[in-house]
Amino acid sequence: MSDFLPTGIQLTYLVAASLFILGLKKLGSPATARNGNLIAAVGMLLAVVATLLDQHVLNYQMILIGLVIGSAIGAIAAYKVEMTQMPQMVGLLNGLGGASSALIAVAEFWRLSDAGQSIPLEVNISMLLDVLIGGVTLTGSFLAFAKLQGLISGTPITFPLQQPFNFLLFGSYIAGSAYFIFNPESIPVFLGIVGVSLFLGVMFVLPIGGGDMPVVISLLNSLSGVAAAAAGFVVMNNMLIIAGALVGASGIILTEIMCKGMNRSIFSVLFSAFGSVSTAGGGAGAAGVSDKPVRSIDPEEGAMMLGYARSVVIVPGYGMAVAQAQHSVRELADQLERMGVDVKYAIHPVAGRMPGHMNVLLAEANVDYTQLYDMEAINPQFEQADVALVIGANDVVNPAARSDKNSPIYGMPVLEVDRAKQTIVIKRGMSAGFAGVDNELFYKDKTTMLFGSAKDMVAKLVSEVKQL
Repeated sequence: MSDFLPTGIQLTYLVAASLFILGLKKLGSPATARNGNLIAAVGMLLAVVATLLDQHVLNYQMILIGLVIGSAIGAIAAYKVEMTQMPQMVGLLNGLGGASSALIAVAEFWRLSDAGQSIPLEVNISMLLDVLIGGVTLTGSFLAFAKLQGLISGTPITFPLQQPFNFLLFGSYIAGSAYFIFNPESIPVFLGIVGVSLFLGVMFVLPIGGGDMPVVISLLNSLSGVAAAAAGFVVMNNMLIIAGALVGASGIILTEIMCKGMNRSIFSVLFSAFGSVSTAGGGAGAAGVSDKPVRSIDPEEGAMMLGYARSVVIVPGYGMAVAQAQHSVRELADQLERMGVDVKYAIHPVAGRMPGHMNVLLAEANVDYTQLYDMEAINPQFEQADVALVIGANDVVNPAARSDKNSPIYGMPVLEVDRAKQTIVIKRGMSAGFAGVDNELFYKDKTTMLFGSAKDMVAKLVSEVKQL
């Protein structure tokens, strides 16, 4: 039996890896995402059980204690955290994933040092990479959490010679690593490398603004996977390498999709400090709010426009998430459909504060996934829509991205709601979005503003539509 155990563990890892890949495949569609998540969870269970059966695992008592504490914290957090706080939750989980990977490298270093063993070159390099990527993921994710939670300003934070300072910091990591490779017994140098890696994570996220948070969260998620893969090389665990590689690769693909949705490169997201500088000259390209007149309506007028329309496209944004209005939105859509109105939802890839934010919220409200249309599919249909109902979205519907070459968001693909016959925008006020630029959609002749909380205004729309 003992002879079969190592082979059985590796075969179980192979099955678990196959389930991971199948689960990721199914996560690509809203129709199969729930099953995909379940399949991947089964794969993870198999991987954990196989690892616990490994003869190298010695302290089951400590593992059980950690499992109980971690499961309790995770269950309570999943139950207590609201959907609007899910981006912060994802940021924390990314950071903890990076921390656990980095701690594996630190623990392996101490184990080999205490035993007086020499550190093989390949393990040494893997440890250094693990510490770097895990450390950057830890502090970068925690700083992203602080920005999203409002603990610090969500705007880009910059200072003179910031990028040269960052390159100098990274250079010190390279120099320290080179020294450590030839002197692997040097504890102060190793601790210095750990400290520099943690500081690099702070400097990595500091100049990134709230408008770029979906990209940053996706990238940090990818880095947590790469850190796990590096940890797998440190302890020579095939399952950890495969799982980390899958997370890293899928995260990079998602990051690329996010960047494409903003028409920006990952380099510009990380180094341009988007939103920190206002464009001179006013207009849609300038930060702040224009003094141009807008047309406002009350819920009764809005209900008449919606109730007598043939086609309505609902555009959800972060304002809907903040107000927890997704259930009211679904109720409004159901009421309109009972009146014979064709209702669709337009989903921008970077709407909200994390990838898929709007999809998650609408799924929570049991909105049929067949009603959700991505940007490329819905944009050609806006001209046939009688009403586009924008709920808390801002930058992702700004026509300046198409027309104003002086706008910071020029070239960013947006939902073309201004092409609809009428547009209703539900918003608390006229404040700018994450990008810090005014939205010229608000001042167009076909646009009417319905000022107030998204949840309150949608509920009033439902009430008025029922009376039609």
